[in-house]
Amino acid sequence: MQMTERVIIYTDGACKGNPGPGGWGVVMQYRDREKELYGGELATTNNRMELMAAIQALENLKRPCLVCVVTDSVYVSKGISEWLPNWVRRGWKTAGNGAVKNADLWQRLVRAREPHRVEWQWVKGHSGHPGNERADILANKGVAEALSPMHAQKR
Repeated sequence: MQMTERVIIYTDGACKGNPGPGGWGVVMQYRDREKELYGGELATTNNRMELMAAIQALENLKRPCLVCVVTDSVYVSKGISEWLPNWVRRGWKTAGNGAVKNADLWQRLVRAREPHRVEWQWVKGHSGHPGNERADILANKGVAEALSPMHAQKR
């Protein structure tokens, strides 16, 4: 299948306490269309929410695409581009032979990116970047939803 669709994705994660209640937010841009996604969890970490934002974005694409994922997370940016190949080679172990933290989400992210050609771009967080700021607002909306009494009733 030919990849001609170019999608720009802005992702962010948030956590109130680390660990604590957290949220993730995504802004997806394709041609002149936009889609916003967000969600949250009561007991999580900031790194898990940063990963979940990228996972949710890629899993929401309907067909193989050229994708630019813009993140303010050094953890996600370096993890996907620098650390991941060695983790896989070592059987999901760190250089110190410990278990890779959040391996479940890293493995899910690897599967989510497979049908796409993904470029990862890091931006400084809270620096006025419009897409990143919108993703941050959505991530915090995810935290608020996780903390809401209605969310508690759904569980």
